Amino acid sequence: MADFVHLHTHSDYSLLKGAAQIKALVHRAKNLGMQHLALTDDGNMFGALEFYKECRSAGIRPIIGMDAYIATRSRHLRSVQESENRMDRLVLLAINQRGYRNLIKLSSAGYTEGFYYKPRIDHELLALHHEGLIALSGTLSGEVPRMLRQNRFEDAYQAALRYRDLFGPENFFLELQEHGLPEQRVVNQGLMQIAQRSGIPLVATNDVHYVDRSDANAQDVLMCIGSNKKKHETNRFRFSSDQFYLKSADEMQALFPDVPQALANSLAIAERCDLEIDLPGPRFPDYEIPPEFASADDYLRHLTHEGLRQRYADAVGEVRSRADYELETVISMGFTGYFLIVWDFIKFARDNGIPVGPGRGSGAGSIVAYALGITDIDPLKYGLLFERFLNPDRISMPDFDIDFCYERRGEVIEYVHRKYGAERVGQIITFGTLKAKAVIRDVARVLDIPYAEADAIAKLVPGGPKVKLQEAIDGEPELQALRERGGVYSELLEVSLKLEGMHRHASTHAAGIVIGQRELTEYVPLYRDPKTGSISTQYTMDQLEDCGLVKMDFLGLKTLTLIEHTQELVRADGIELDMEHVSESDPATFAMLGEGRSAAVFQFESSGMQSILVRARPERIEDLIALNALYRPGPMENIDQFVDSKNGRTPIRYPLPALESVLKETYGVIVYQEQVMEIVRIVGGFSLGQADILRRAMGKKKEAEMERMKQDFLAGALERGYSEEQAEQIFNLLKPFAGYGFNKSHAAAYSVLAYK
Repeated sequence: MADFVHLHTHSDYSLLKGAAQIKALVHRAKNLGMQHLALTDDGNMFGALEFYKECRSAGIRPIIGMDAYIATRSRHLRSVQESENRMDRLVLLAINQRGYRNLIKLSSAGYTEGFYYKPRIDHELLALHHEGLIALSGTLSGEVPRMLRQNRFEDAYQAALRYRDLFGPENFFLELQEHGLPEQRVVNQGLMQIAQRSGIPLVATNDVHYVDRSDANAQDVLMCIGSNKKKHETNRFRFSSDQFYLKSADEMQALFPDVPQALANSLAIAERCDLEIDLPGPRFPDYEIPPEFASADDYLRHLTHEGLRQRYADAVGEVRSRADYELETVISMGFTGYFLIVWDFIKFARDNGIPVGPGRGSGAGSIVAYALGITDIDPLKYGLLFERFLNPDRISMPDFDIDFCYERRGEVIEYVHRKYGAERVGQIITFGTLKAKAVIRDVARVLDIPYAEADAIAKLVPGGPKVKLQEAIDGEPELQALRERGGVYSELLEVSLKLEGMHRHASTHAAGIVIGQRELTEYVPLYRDPKTGSISTQYTMDQLEDCGLVKMDFLGLKTLTLIEHTQELVRADGIELDMEHVSESDPATFAMLGEGRSAAVFQFESSGMQSILVRARPERIEDLIALNALYRPGPMENIDQFVDSKNGRTPIRYPLPALESVLKETYGVIVYQEQVMEIVRIVGGFSLGQADILRRAMGKKKEAEMERMKQDFLAGALERGYSEEQAEQIFNLLKPFAGYGFNKSHAAAYSVLAYK
């Protein structure tokens, strides 16, 4: 086992300064035989949870930390001048859950209270939130090393004693570093003298900013991107050596042969850091119900039954049984609070005349959501399936993505802030990355390659968000020739390959909102966007529900705003128009669409869709829903069959007579995921929940799960009187459709909106 542990490590979440992706750091540590690794990014915890999970999956104990910026006077002062309020550095490591919570508080305060160029904390905050933390004295920019560089030994000694007294004698260490810098040798001598005089222990670290020594140039270019400098400029900040990489234990021992205890202390610290991050899954805020109801479940039932009476002239039979089934599923899965929260803010929007979309995604398949006014699409009328939204056989969070009027969406978000408290509601961070084309342009600017030339090189890379630079080089002879040309062009591509995918900047997710049962800082660290001032989580959208938060999307849709303004214009001419109750069988509307006159119509505006409308001649809302679902990569190949069958040029054929009821509205073509589920139910005897699981397995090509479920499907088909050959044929027919079939609930909701 390696008897040295890296306790001072930066990833690319130290934005435009760290050039090490988390996966690569963990992989390198694993290859070096290290059993512990720390992450200490600059003032933030952006990568903490990703790092924690990556380490755990690799069998490495993660140490969560932060390289903090400390305002010497106060985090509130808007100055970083040497004599007034400079920024020192201090490495903080979480020993346990208490330390992790304190790190969250400190990092959050750095952004929400102390941000001035950097997220700053101060000694006041350290006094409040130091428990459960180990502190290291930091780089040359730390308070103690800085004073030693200034030949202020006694001040440095007193500062070290203050930190020791604050964190406790076993929780503060003087940090020795050796990157080949003359100043470090002077500082290390002073640190050893302080240690000898005070008894404060030493620890050896390496200020890791990239994975391998060969990455030093790429990291230098990355800092130039961040500071908008050219590489050849002399008056810019740069690292003075190529020693800031993840070194082996042997390399570290060679650097500090005379202080073996400093190396041993790194392992001793690591073994004390035993953090288990609590990941409880989503915890719904307590929704306050009227006193006459015994429970939130009773209130949800009441609201649903009231809504059914308003939605349906006769809320009995199929309507009532479907609603009762959905209610019991929602309640048994523990999602009552989620439905009440969404119902509440949508009710606020409707009560205040803020246009709300009819639904998006699979939520339109719920009759409870329809009764509550969360969606505005009747799932019985359009044959939408609840199990596509909430599957009783596979517990996962429901997800209502809600469209609001683009101009008034902010009012709904403000209402949620007031309802649950600003400290419990926040937006969600997102990170821009150096993608294939962009990284070439950025690196070319640093290398002083003329813009026109850099632009021409970038254009050799195919467009698209999933394009990888290495694949582009492999498939483009001109890029290969540039790489072989050597000099600056070879450097351009080599550095771009190393920097591709690294995080460039933080911003705020356009739609995501999180709500917590308690203050957000009980769950995750927070970030303040310096441009907008909005508060968001430091963890990305895919991590928040694990941490205990409820995530929702509040989307601004300009189409809703357009419809609202158009109604106002029409009313000004004395024509009363209520788009909530408009007929869905208006001949003039279908005639217009059938002529392809849809240039500015939501979902149908593209030239390709216009030509398909002309060919298909839609005559009913179901035709629009199908065309909306078909005009996508994959199902597009079935458009000809759909159009020809609809217009009588090709006879409608069904794979089995029993499937006519499922496929009649799409003229024998499998268009929707819901049709796949219905076919599995009819032929294989699956419940709709089981059918959805099989559909997902087919769509994601999970061969083992598919094969296991295929045996159940064949057995069920035989029980229903189908031959094995028929069952095999249907199963094989469904596989490709399950992969690219579209969600009918989403297509229906958006097609109705397009029609309006």
